[in-house]
Amino acid sequence: MSAAAPSLRLIVRLTPRGGRDAIDSWTVGEDGHAWLKARVAAPPVDGAANEALVRLIAKTLRRPASAIRIVAGDHGRVKHLEIDGVAEGDLVGALGAPG
Repeated sequence: MSAAAPSLRLIVRLTPRGGRDAIDSWTVGEDGHAWLKARVAAPPVDGAANEALVRLIAKTLRRPASAIRIVAGDHGRVKHLEIDGVAEGDLVGALGAPG
């Protein structure tokens, strides 16, 4: 049997209509959980901002967009993503260490 590809959860606070598509920085909330700040140029209409976020994360992590799913926060600013085929070390290498 082969081991399943790793997957992880990522919390992102998204700013739609942010002027450009970019990863801004890591932030640690009062509860001690780290989340990533990102912005996209797309408006929050008909899922356009969500699609732009998925494309941005996919490009940054060099994964196909199909490997990334928004599992919570579809209509809010705080998104919970599940990413297949990525280990925590890959995430740190591409986005830096949280906090």
